[in-house]
Amino acid sequence: MTENAWTRWPSREALSRKERTRPRRLFASAVRLMVLAILLWGASTSSVVHGWGAVGATAGVLMAALVAWAFYRTTFEHRLWSSLALVTGLLGLALAAQAVGFRVPALVIWCGCAVTALERLPLAAALPMASAGLASYAAFNDDAWLTTAATAAGLALVGYVVRLDAEARGSAERLLAQERAALAAEAESAALGERARIAREIHDVLAHSLSAQLVHLEAARLLIERDADRDQILERVVAARGMAREGLEETRQALSALRGELTPLEDFLTQLVDTTTAAEVTITGEHRPLPAEASQAVRRVAQEALTNVRKHAPGAEVRVRLEYGEHQVMLDVRDSGGSAGELAGSGAGYGLLGMRERAELLGGSLEAGPDKEGFVVTLKVPV
Repeated sequence: MTENAWTRWPSREALSRKERTRPRRLFASAVRLMVLAILLWGASTSSVVHGWGAVGATAGVLMAALVAWAFYRTTFEHRLWSSLALVTGLLGLALAAQAVGFRVPALVIWCGCAVTALERLPLAAALPMASAGLASYAAFNDDAWLTTAATAAGLALVGYVVRLDAEARGSAERLLAQERAALAAEAESAALGERARIAREIHDVLAHSLSAQLVHLEAARLLIERDADRDQILERVVAARGMAREGLEETRQALSALRGELTPLEDFLTQLVDTTTAAEVTITGEHRPLPAEASQAVRRVAQEALTNVRKHAPGAEVRVRLEYGEHQVMLDVRDSGGSAGELAGSGAGYGLLGMRERAELLGGSLEAGPDKEGFVVTLKVPV
């Protein structure tokens, strides 16, 4: 059953002294020590008792301090019946002190019980305890009734204000803890996202590099099986070695990109098509810097598309068009078609699938398929 305002305990953050600032803790400790010192001084110097009576009075004050400490512990642990028993014991000790003539200590204990009960107990239990303490104070106080009533009302108001202040502090502490947890979760999520991005970049670089090397190594194998000329075989092996070097360079570029050190996209595309015969690059729209992931997506798709041209339509003319739009960037790679190469069946066929997944993660799209002349790959990424 949901607790209401009358049966709800103050939060442990509100009851704990650890969550208070150091000046507040020092002030609270100083007040408690001062009250204890006043009570001990009154018990030891009272003219009512002498000798062993003064010792007994001092022991009674120390016992009241011990009971008050236990009351603080049980209220912090939200143990209702133990707390009520302890505060009732304090009221009884005050009544006993009044009976033997220790009027001031008794009044202090009654007032302290009223304020502390309002601060630390559920309201349904705090009001009877506070009423008992203030009623006892009013009954045995010798001041004018108006002064006594005003003092009792002021003490009740002080207890409730202290309660509200503690609850506000506890709420602020819980909100701060939630904010810290949210920041920690956000940092962890960002770290996981960064790890996934790094893994995706390295995977794409290796997939492209190894796929390109496989094209040339497979060609070399076919040439060897056909007893081709040594120079032709050597050409393929040298090309595979060049692809390995390019793969290392692309890995370095990917790591640089992850650090935000991207080379201009236009320069990258120009360098890329320089390795492809009969290829040209066209750039339209107003150039502007792209986010790192969008720029990397364009680069990877361009690499994969040109690799596919070398595999499936060797010697075909290739047109690469990069278009900067208002809200997106588009890359269009199309070839003029031609007879399928001997390596058309090499590779696992996951290159464009991986590029499509990358585009969708960025909220974009990738379309790949034949057109009237050859094959077209179109990437659209929002920026």
